[in-house]
Amino acid sequence: MATLDSLSLFTGLGLSEHKARETLKNTALSAQLREAAIQAQQTLGSTIDKGTGTLLYGLASRLRDTRRLSFLVSYIASKKIHTESQLSAALEYVRSHPLDPIDLVDFEQECGVGVMVTPEQIEEAVEATINRHRPQLLVERYHFNMGLLMGEARAVLKWADGKMIKHEVDMQVDPGMDRVAKARLQETDRRTAKDVMENGEAAGQTLSLMEQLRGEALKFHKPGENYKTPGYVTTPHTMDLLKQHMEITGGQVRTRFPPEPNGILHIGHAKAINFNFGYAKANNGICFLRFDDTNPEKEEAKFFTAIYDMVTWLGYTPYKVTYASDYFDQLYAWAVELIRRGQAYVCHQRGEELKGHNPLPSPWRDRPVEESLLLFEAMRKGKFSEGEATLRMKLVMEDGKMDPVAYRVKYTPHHRTGDSWCIYPTYDYTHCLCDSIEHVTHSLCTKEFQARRSSYFWLCNALDVYCPVQWEYGRLNLHYAVVSKRKILQLVAAGAVRDWDDPRLFTLTALRRRGFPPEAINNFCARVGVTVAQTTMEPHLLEACVRDILNDTAPRAMAVLESLQVLITNFPAAKSLDIQVPNFPADETKGFHQVPFAPIVFIERTDFKEEPEPGFKRLAWGQPVGLRHTGYVIELQHVVKGSSGCVESLEVTCRRADAGEKPKAFIHWVSQPLTCEIRLYERLFQHKNPEDPVEVPGGFLSDLNPASLQVVEAALVDRSVALAQPFDKFQFERLGYFSVDPDSHQGQVLDFTPFCNSDGVIENLGLLILGGPSAPLG
Repeated sequence: MATLDSLSLFTGLGLSEHKARETLKNTALSAQLREAAIQAQQTLGSTIDKGTGTLLYGLASRLRDTRRLSFLVSYIASKKIHTESQLSAALEYVRSHPLDPIDLVDFEQECGVGVMVTPEQIEEAVEATINRHRPQLLVERYHFNMGLLMGEARAVLKWADGKMIKHEVDMQVDPGMDRVAKARLQETDRRTAKDVMENGEAAGQTLSLMEQLRGEALKFHKPGENYKTPGYVTTPHTMDLLKQHMEITGGQVRTRFPPEPNGILHIGHAKAINFNFGYAKANNGICFLRFDDTNPEKEEAKFFTAIYDMVTWLGYTPYKVTYASDYFDQLYAWAVELIRRGQAYVCHQRGEELKGHNPLPSPWRDRPVEESLLLFEAMRKGKFSEGEATLRMKLVMEDGKMDPVAYRVKYTPHHRTGDSWCIYPTYDYTHCLCDSIEHVTHSLCTKEFQARRSSYFWLCNALDVYCPVQWEYGRLNLHYAVVSKRKILQLVAAGAVRDWDDPRLFTLTALRRRGFPPEAINNFCARVGVTVAQTTMEPHLLEACVRDILNDTAPRAMAVLESLQVLITNFPAAKSLDIQVPNFPADETKGFHQVPFAPIVFIERTDFKEEPEPGFKRLAWGQPVGLRHTGYVIELQHVVKGSSGCVESLEVTCRRADAGEKPKAFIHWVSQPLTCEIRLYERLFQHKNPEDPVEVPGGFLSDLNPASLQVVEAALVDRSVALAQPFDKFQFERLGYFSVDPDSHQGQVLDFTPFCNSDGVIENLGLLILGGPSAPLG
C-alpha cells in the first residue's frame, strides 16, 4: 500500500509512471523525494504543478546534505526558487556553506530570490546582443549560432526565464516565421529521417545517410546551445563554459567514436561508426577515434589495430586518434578535486556488496574529506589490494544506482602506461570527462547508456568543466547472429568458428573477409535509418545491399564446384581457342577477359542427368545445351562409367549455336582450369533468435547448424582469376559472389557469397581458397 501511495505521489509531481517506479527502486532517493513532496503539499495546501515537481525531483536527487532539505523545499514551494538555474545556485550555496546558520540575505542574493526580470528588460538585452552580431547575422542568417545570442543575453540577465529569452531571440531574428508551420516541417523531416522500421524491414524511401544526418534532419542542439536540450542541467558557470567552448571550437560539430579495445567490432558498431563519423561529416565537423583503454586486463594490441582498420575500411578518417590513457593525469587530478569538493569518497565495500538495485549504503559515505584524500593517495601508491578500496561518486543515477565507482585498484600493466598506474578510472567517470577535454558537442551512444546520462551531466557540473550533451540512439542487431564478445569467445573455444573473422560471424572483420564491400554496409546502415528504438534486422536485407554493390563492381568469371569432364570429339580447331568473356555482360563497355576453350571442358555434375525428371532443361540424352560465351552447342554421344557404375566423363559433339535449333539452356564451364578449395557457408544458427531461452532452451551453443560449413576440396576456376589480389571480388556465373581471402596460398583465397540462385531464393554463404597455380587439367 505504501508503494502505491508513493507511486501516486511521484506521478503527481509530473514523473512518468516508469520514472516513478525506477525512483522507488532507490530507497534513499525515494525517501527524500517523498519527504520533499509531502512538505511542499502542506505548504501549498493544494496539488503540486509540474514545474515545481520537476524542481523537487532535482532537489531530492542532487542534495547531499539532507539537513537542508526542508529549508530548500520551503523556497521551492513558495516560488522563491522557481527556475533550474536558481536551484543549481541554491545547491551550490548549501554545499559551499555547510555550517549553521545560513545567512538568508546572502543566500537569497546568490540565488536570485526576489529578482524580477521584466519582458522589457529581456527585449532590451536581446536587442543589444543582436546589434553586436548584426553584420555576421545578416551574412549567415539561419546558419548563425543562435546559442551565442541566448548565452550573452542570459549573462546579462542571470535570473531571467530561459524560455522567454529564447522566444525573444526567435521573434527579433525571425519575426515573420510561422511557428506552427515550422514545427510541422521539422516533424515531417524527423519522420522521414527516422525511416520507420516495420517487422524488421525498412519501410518507405531510404534517404542517404548524409541526408538523414545533415542540419536539422535530427533534432539535435546546435553547438553552443547545449542548454536547449531537454534534461540538460545548467549551473551558474554553464554559460561562461559554453562561451569558452565556442571560442575553442569555433562552433564546429565535434563527435567521437569511443570503442573499448577488448574485442572486434561487429555490425552494430557499423551503425555507431556511421552515426558518429557521419554526423560530423554531414555537418562539416570532426570526429575523434578515442580508445576507452581503462581496463588493461582485457585489452590487446590486435584489437586496437583491428578497430582502426575497420573504421578506415568503412571510409572514415578520424580527425585524431586519442586514448583515455592520454588523460590519466588530468582525470586523477579531477578525482582529487572531486573529493575536495565533498562529492567523492573512498569506500571499502566489496564488489558483491554493490550489486543489485538496493545495495546497502556505504558506511564510509560521510567520512571526512581529508581522510578520503589520504586514502585515495594510498590507492595511487599501491597500498591497497584489488577490491579493497574504490573511489565512489556521491550521486544517484537514473536507474536508481547509487554512488557509482570512479576508480578501482588493478595491478595489471597497461599497454601504454606500463606500471605507472595501479588505479584505473571507470567508464562512468572517464567517458564524460574525456568528452569534455576534447570539447565534444554531441556525445552519441546507444540507448543502454541512457541510465548514465544523469551521472554524465552531474560529474561535469560537479567539477565546473564544459559539459557536452549525451544523445542516445537504438542498437542495431541481426537475426540468426550473436555479437557479444563473451559469446563469440565461447564459439571460438568450442571450435564452432575459427576466430573473430570467421565468415559465419557478423563481426566487421568477418564481413570483410566474406567479401562484403564497405559501401554496402554503410548503405545498410542508411536503410536501417537513425532510429531511437532498437532494431533487429533480417540478414537478407544486408545481403541485398551487398548484391546492389557487387552487381556493378564484381567482374564475372566461371567456376565449377563439382566437376564432370566432357570430351568434345569433333572440336572445331587443332588447338584451344581463346574466348572473349565480358566482365559485365549487361555493360560490355567495361571490358572483356580471355579464357581458353579446349577439347576437354568441365561442367557442373548437376548440369547432366541420364534420366532427367520433367522440367530438367540442361544436358541429357536428346537434349543439347549451349556453352556460355563460346557460340557452341554440345550434344551427348556417350557416357563413360567406372567399375562402380558412377559416371566418370561424357563424350559429346558440338555445333555452332546458329546452325540449328536454339537449346533450352546455356551452362557455364571451365577449360584448362586452376584447382581450388571452396568453403560453402550457411547460417551458423538454426533459429532466428539463438539467445532467446524460449526459442532455444538449451542456449545458443545448442543451436549450431551442423551444416554451416561444407568444404569442396577440388573445385575448378577459370584462369582469369589467377592474378587476383586479397579482397578482389568476382561473380562466378550461376553461382554467386567471391572475394579473395588473405589466408590463401600465394595470396589466392576467394570468399564465396552466393546470395541467390536463378530463382531469386536466398542461399548459403561460402569461402573459396585457391591454391598455387597448377598445371592445366586435361
